[in-house]
Amino acid sequence: MIDIQVEGLVKSFDLEKKILDGLTFQIDEGERVGLLGRNGAGKTTLFKILTGELDWDEGTVRIAPGRRVGLISQIPVYPAGYTVEDVLQTAFSRLQKTAEEMQALEQRMAAGETDPAVLRRYGELSARFEAFGGYTTEVAVNKVANGLSISPQMRQEPFDRLSGGEKTRVNLGRLILEDTDILLLDEPTNHLDLHATEWLEEYVRSFRGTVVTISHDRYFLDRAVTRVIEIADGKAEFYSGNYSFYAVEKERRFQERMKQYQKEQAKIHQLQEAADKLHLWAFMGNDALHKRAFSMEKRIERMKTTSRPTKARKLDTRFVSAEFHGDEVLALRNVGKAFGDKQLFEHVNLKVEGGERIALIGDNGTGKSTLIKLIMGEQYPDEGRIRQGPSVKSAYLPQIIHFDHPERNLVDTLIYAKKNLSAQSARNRLAAYQFQGEDVFKSVSVLSGGEQSRLRLCMLMDEEINFLILDEPTNHLDIDSREWIEEAVEAFDGTLLFVSHDRYFINRFATRIWELEDGVISDYRCGFAQYRQLKAEEAKEKAQEKAPDKAEKPREERTERSRGNRAQQAARRQLTICERDIAKAEEQMAALDGAMEAAACDYEKLNELVQEKEKAQAELDALYEKWEQLSEEAGE
Repeated sequence: MIDIQVEGLVKSFDLEKKILDGLTFQIDEGERVGLLGRNGAGKTTLFKILTGELDWDEGTVRIAPGRRVGLISQIPVYPAGYTVEDVLQTAFSRLQKTAEEMQALEQRMAAGETDPAVLRRYGELSARFEAFGGYTTEVAVNKVANGLSISPQMRQEPFDRLSGGEKTRVNLGRLILEDTDILLLDEPTNHLDLHATEWLEEYVRSFRGTVVTISHDRYFLDRAVTRVIEIADGKAEFYSGNYSFYAVEKERRFQERMKQYQKEQAKIHQLQEAADKLHLWAFMGNDALHKRAFSMEKRIERMKTTSRPTKARKLDTRFVSAEFHGDEVLALRNVGKAFGDKQLFEHVNLKVEGGERIALIGDNGTGKSTLIKLIMGEQYPDEGRIRQGPSVKSAYLPQIIHFDHPERNLVDTLIYAKKNLSAQSARNRLAAYQFQGEDVFKSVSVLSGGEQSRLRLCMLMDEEINFLILDEPTNHLDIDSREWIEEAVEAFDGTLLFVSHDRYFINRFATRIWELEDGVISDYRCGFAQYRQLKAEEAKEKAQEKAPDKAEKPREERTERSRGNRAQQAARRQLTICERDIAKAEEQMAALDGAMEAAACDYEKLNELVQEKEKAQAELDALYEKWEQLSEEAGE
């Protein structure tokens, strides 16, 4: 069954440029599709068309009859005084109407009404109410709230007082709780912490309906989608796999088209050269050769040629590093900070040395951005002190970009920020960051979040720095821009401190992890992969500490407990074996990824490797399920 069908869709916001130009695709029931494309390609516009929020100029859009569509990017306006709990409960509006009708029928029957139609209607409503989980709504709400880190305290707060990220999280929970058949997710991981992102991945993988997601989170796309639709130049291109497959296949197609283009151009050049020679010989006295030359030129005109394939021009600028003298970049001595009754952290003692790359991680609301602002001097600690080394030159990219004069255009913004910079030099620098043509005369206030981040980076990268601080640097950036900033960070040889929930970014750069949890910063002097292993070991130790005490118990209870201990010991032995198998399976997956990169230009070999990887992934998933089962049996 086809859930979504789009044919020849055209949409433009001005007469000159069509943002969607003949877009055609279909999505079948139960598919999990990733919608990719550069910022401004029309992905969000397409979502708004699918939900009926926007009209279109040409083409047809069909949603299967009876299928309910939910879009996460929309945050509805709720009545004044609505709490987070009230918003979550709106997901059950249809069930509430059913319950109200059932209650009315119960009152009629209690009054002595015996009409068979009333009894039949009550039976139908009762069956529907039970089938759609009417008796387990509280369990469902608790499960979703825990998964998305919506605490019991937060559930009692007024919805309109939440931050934008918190509203997005609550709205995602409401949408998951609704009886939605087609789930449209527009950058769902942008405001989620690691815990909530991983929970959402599992939810999407087990969701019975159809999922279409716009995302630039490569880990999320790899785990959550099985097909990719890329929008480029207003049209769609299709890839039957996750993001890793898409990246390899896109490069293979580019190389194939480039070879075809070069082959055609060589043939055209050969024919044109022959025609030119015939014309030359004809001028030397053999007029009949003109006819043959004209025939060749007509043949060239009739040839169907491939347009030259192009790649998006990558940004190639880099951070300018200043020389660092000394050992200590940053020192925090007994630092504490609170807002009212809420203590974010206290007794923080940390030291940063030159060249370190530190990831500051933790759940939303724990105080990561506050700590960064304390380091930058934008806020002051309640206790303790923070000191930067005397030769430290720092630069800071905040999570929420702010410009003092958003009404200025891009050229003026750069000129005012950089004294002695001419208008032409400003335009040249902006062009290096893909702000070209009339775009440079846009007001800063109309830029998207990703464009504002790019403009701020344009202003930062000319400064000589040796301490770079980034707060969620990849938020709102498309994949090309993420790859560019990753290359820029990799080339930077100074000290790096960053806050991020992008697992790819953390895994690539972090050599040290600061985890902020329950007001305490735990310092892990290792990379992200080793940090995850250490956290798993810590969880096991905590589980063992919570084991029941050895007080004297009745004989029957001791016997039962002994049996349980033997079962747990056996499960733990199996758990160790399972963990070794998982490690081997993960190594095999990594080897296959490397082989796929090496075979990018060999389609047949690549196809075999993709099938082999799918089989290996299925085996790895089975091992994870076995690991979870054994963990429960082992009491861990």
